Amino acid sequence: NNPMVRIRLRRTGMKGQASYRIVAAEKEKPRDGKFLEILGTYNPRTEPSTVEVKEDRIYEWLKNGAQPSDSVKQIFGYTGVLDRYERFKAGEEVEVLMAESAKMMEERNVNPRTRRD
Repeated sequence: NNPMVRIRLRRTGMKGQASYRIVAAEKEKPRDGKFLEILGTYNPRTEPSTVEVKEDRIYEWLKNGAQPSDSVKQIFGYTGVLDRYERFKAGEEVEVLMAESAKMMEERNVNPRTRRD
């Protein structure tokens, strides 16, 4: 029997300074427990929040039935990952989408040191 895989956030960073890894993990495993693969990072403490993703791997997981958690869905929504995934399913070249993804990350992740103080 095949366990349910979720794409979700795993908390890293010091107390009061949360940042997250976007990981593929079995649904049953604890939040910071064992996971299958790191798919990216998310830092909500920058302005705008810093998101780095391995989009080709995310497509692969989604295609094989992994479910994104609600928070990850939101992140994928505003970074355009979901739109690009739809286009990937519709048969668009991964290379084209990856280039767009890289551009999005470059434009978004201005300075990872920015604080929201």
